[in-house]
This record gives sequence, C-alpha cells and structure tokens, in this order.
Amino acid sequence: MAMIETAVSAMGELMRLLRVNEPVWIKSSSPVDHDGDSRRSSYLLHRDSYNKLFPRSNHFKSSTARMESSKDSGVVPMSAVHLLNMFLDSNKWMDLFPTIVTKARTIEVVDTRMLGDQAGSLQLMYEQMHILSPLVAPREFYFLRYCREVEASVWVMVDVSYEYDCSKLSKDLDPRGSPPRSWRLPSGCMLQDKPNGCCEVTWVEHVEVDDKFPNSSDLVCGGLAYGAQRWIATLHRMSERLAYSLGEALSRHELGGVFDIPEGRKSIMNLSQRMVKNFWEMLSMSGKLDFPHLSELNNSGVRVSVRQNNEIGQPSGMIVSVASSLWLPLSSETLFNFFTDNKTRPQWDMLSNGNPVNEIAHVSYGTHPGNCISIIQFASNDNNMLMLQESCIEPMVGSVVVYAPIDFPTIKSAISGDDSTNIPILPLGLIISDDGRPPPLHHHDKAASMSTRFGGSLLTVAFQILLSNHLHSKQLNMESVAIVNTLVSSTVQKIKVALDCSNVD
Repeated sequence: MAMIETAVSAMGELMRLLRVNEPVWIKSSSPVDHDGDSRRSSYLLHRDSYNKLFPRSNHFKSSTARMESSKDSGVVPMSAVHLLNMFLDSNKWMDLFPTIVTKARTIEVVDTRMLGDQAGSLQLMYEQMHILSPLVAPREFYFLRYCREVEASVWVMVDVSYEYDCSKLSKDLDPRGSPPRSWRLPSGCMLQDKPNGCCEVTWVEHVEVDDKFPNSSDLVCGGLAYGAQRWIATLHRMSERLAYSLGEALSRHELGGVFDIPEGRKSIMNLSQRMVKNFWEMLSMSGKLDFPHLSELNNSGVRVSVRQNNEIGQPSGMIVSVASSLWLPLSSETLFNFFTDNKTRPQWDMLSNGNPVNEIAHVSYGTHPGNCISIIQFASNDNNMLMLQESCIEPMVGSVVVYAPIDFPTIKSAISGDDSTNIPILPLGLIISDDGRPPPLHHHDKAASMSTRFGGSLLTVAFQILLSNHLHSKQLNMESVAIVNTLVSSTVQKIKVALDCSNVD
C-alpha cells in the first residue's frame, strides 16, 4: 500500500511539473541542440516557487548535499508504446542508455488493480548510473517506476526514490552494501505519439545528491552530466541506432559494403553495443585495489581494478583495468575529431605501434556522422588482427570512442550473420567530456586557457588487459599492474604531445 501511495503522489507532482513552465521552471542559459533545433532552451526549477508548491524537508542533512533539476523535450523516432516497453524492461533500459545506466534490475512488480481505471504498471527497481571517469562515484537509486496512460496516446512514467532494505539484495546489485547518496524526487517523462510514427518526449530530472568528485564538478553540478538534456539526446541517438540495426532506416554514410546483409549488420551492431556496455561497466571499477604509488599520474588521477572474469562474452582469466583522467584546454569537438581521424591515430594508439591504419568498413547510424561503427585494419605484418570501433556524440556533454581488437575470422563470422553473443571482447576507450566551464573569449587562445582554466575538456583514457588465463588474485604481482599503468601513462603522454599540451598539469 505504501508503494502505491508513494507512486500516485509522485505521479501527481510530475504531471504538474510537466505541464507548467515559468515561474516554476526558468530557462537555462544554454540552448539545447540534440536534434538540430538550437532555438529551444532547457529549463531549471526555480527553487522557491517549487518549494511553495511541494514543501518537503531535505533527504540528506550534509552541508555538501545539493539539488539538481532540469527539463527538456524532443522528438524521438519511435512510438510511445515501444519506448514504454523498453523502459519497463530493466535489460532493455540498460541497452537504451548504455552510456548512462550501467546496472538495472526489477526487484518487485506491484499489483495496481486496486487503482481501478487509474491502473498502470508499477515496479520497484534498482539502478546504478556512471559517467565520465572512474574518479566519479556511481549514483545508485532504489526507486518506484509507475507508468500509465493519462489520455489517448499520451503516457507518463514517473520515477521516485523509495526506502528499501539493501541487505535483501545480492552483492551483485549492491556491492558496496552502503545506502545510496542519491535520492530521486518525482522525475520522469511524458510520451505523446505523433502522426508520423515518432514520439514527442518531455523529460524531467530532479534529484538530491551528496557525492564528491574531482575534475568534473562544473559539469556535474551544472546538471549537464545527468540532466534531462542528456537523457533526451541519448534516447534520440539510440532510437536512430535501433532503427538502423533493424533495417528500418538507411545510413547516410557507408563505406565498404560490409553492412549490406541485414543479419550481418544486426550481428555486428549487437557486438559493438555489447562492447560499449562492457566498457562503461568497467569504469565502475568493481574489485578496485589500492596501489598508493599509482595514485598520481602527472597530477591526474589513476584508478586500478583487478577482477577474475568468468562471464561469457569476455575473455576468461585475470583482467586488469586502468583508467586515468586529465584536463585539456581544448573543446570536446576538437578532441573527438583528433581521436576519430585515422591519419592521427598512430600518434597516440599503442595498438598501432606507430604504423598507419586503414578503415575498411564504416557506417553512420544517426543524424550526426560522428555516431558510427568502424572496422579498422592495422598496416602491419599481422593482417589477421582488426579493430572494431564505435564512436558517438552526446550534445552538451561530450563524446565517446570505444574500440577492441578482434581477429579476422571472428569479424568475418559476425559479418556473415552468425550470432555474436559469445564472441569474447575486451574494450578500450576514451571519454571526452565538456568540463562545464565557459570558453575563453578567443577560443584559440590555448595559453590563456591553460593559465586560467577557461573551458576545456575532461579526457578519460581507460584500458583493459587480460593478464593470464590461469592467474588468480593472490598471484597478481605489482609488476603486472605496473606494466598496464605504464601503457596508460605512455598513451596519455603521447596524446599530450600530439595535441601540443605537454605543459598541461
């Protein structure tokens, strides 16, 4: 009964927040451009106006706790019912937002028949969100998700945090065993079908958090990292990706003809999707070990994780993950263009050994040509080794480049349409995030940017390496970890040299 009361109350609050703007919502200073419409602005809650409508005490009493709120809207190339079906399936929810949601589970489905005509779908869920860098702690929520049709072809989904006994969950869900430092106030979305088969989505995010993070405070506190703009932009990009995967949309940019066979296209895209998900899951650094002498890398943080992997779809054995984050006085667009340019790749990618690389297949799956999947060949004596890469751009936040070496027979099998579910893959990658600071008056004044920390980007470099198929954690030696750390630090130095940023701390 308590769950139903909480959900119904949250639905009422969200409905009011969705249908009003000023004075409860005020326009933010940054226009949104996730679908090419730079005229529309996002909104932030006016705290005093909100508190008069919905008075409540803060959930966290810490002086470091803060509120984040945002509202945005956009049109997505998918129907409302299709979206809702994905929202209510925790696995599909993760697939739809792979760069935001790293874990999700449905804990309990609640019977709502007592609500009569107001009945909808209500479930208790767990979610972990992770972005940017392993130096940024994941956000965790135990929450109720309540969906119902409010009028013909209009659906509303509300999420609201709910007190739940974490001890009932397995360690897989809640490895830290500590209460989350994030609390979701009524948030969610309204979905309205359009005549052309698309859906207009209005999204509200409203949370109270008490987390700490280095390097990325402007981005996170500014609301961009977890804000409604990012959810809408990611939803739009992934809807386009899904449409292309299912053959419902044609690519505007394709090279090599590799993706012509529908089964092969779907197999490769599923493999690439799993690669991206694995990369973001790795950033949570579960099983983290502390190596004090590796805690600093040119004033940038380093995080090391070691895990024994037995999961299907990844190499079995002892895997070391190392990630480093650093600030660079360059825009995220400049960095993205640098890392996706095959001509500059030998300057930083250790896998190329300084040799040229050749893109043998390429397909863009969305409005932005930067959202694409590539197959890259190394110009070396080992022509049997290829690389699968996926890159994507999330406006207002940044971009991602994820890649993994795969041998030729394996890629050929996937292209032929064979099931790629069990293909072992161990991704590496780069996350490029706008730091949330305003740019200098002269964008090309790099010296000014470095001295005064005007707008730049937070770059995270993350590697995974299989140490041995037979190693156990007690056999792990510091030399092995140091080798992986050297790989990351060398890559960081190569990047800084190539970008003429060697003096950046």
